[in-house]
Amino acid sequence: CQPKGLHVAIIMDGNGRWGEKQGKSRLYGHRIGVDAVRRVVSAAPQRGIGMLTLYGFSSDNMSRPKEEVDHFFTLLRQFVCLETPNFVAAGIRFVVIGRRDRLPGDLCSLIEDAEEKTRSGNRLIVRVALDYSARQQILETMRLLADNDAQSVSRALSGVGMDWPVDLLIRTSGEQRLSDFLLWESAYAELYFTPQAWPEFGHDDLQKALEAYHGRQRRFGKAPQKSA
Repeated sequence: CQPKGLHVAIIMDGNGRWGEKQGKSRLYGHRIGVDAVRRVVSAAPQRGIGMLTLYGFSSDNMSRPKEEVDHFFTLLRQFVCLETPNFVAAGIRFVVIGRRDRLPGDLCSLIEDAEEKTRSGNRLIVRVALDYSARQQILETMRLLADNDAQSVSRALSGVGMDWPVDLLIRTSGEQRLSDFLLWESAYAELYFTPQAWPEFGHDDLQKALEAYHGRQRRFGKAPQKSA
């Protein structure tokens, strides 16, 4: 059974810079950013969100210093191990999209185990984009589905077999670009940019973004229509 509600995508920007502004390391910022992930995931179902897609790590980020990349993978291991039982209990399905051939083998195993254990979750789908490039994913999917229609491409790109476009895309830390994230799914997404760094992002910030979304008119190229 597919969860109902909005598809909200978040580019979780500003972790490293926030850590440095606190007089600490970029790694500290990433660590505190995990707490923001937990806050948003816990708040999502009560705020009418059915799918939450989080930009964890882009393919371009793989070129960052090895220490930072390794630290991110360590944080992800801890998150998956700790949160999988909670996701099962809460009816949350966990899915990872993006490349896996460059991820550590043990991390891939943890991800596959979490995806299998949470597969029946029907309250919320949490997708995390890792080693992810929308352009590359579109190219690979088009090769596989060259003779199919746009809806088939959308289902293949989703990682969960659903055609579920992004309704609202949020980016934190003041940057205003998509950075190769969900380009196909965000064709008609409402965009919301906030100067708030991701480690500081909380329930109230999510609510403000949703209020801004509900106050807009979504046209989809047609006559004005107030968002649901």
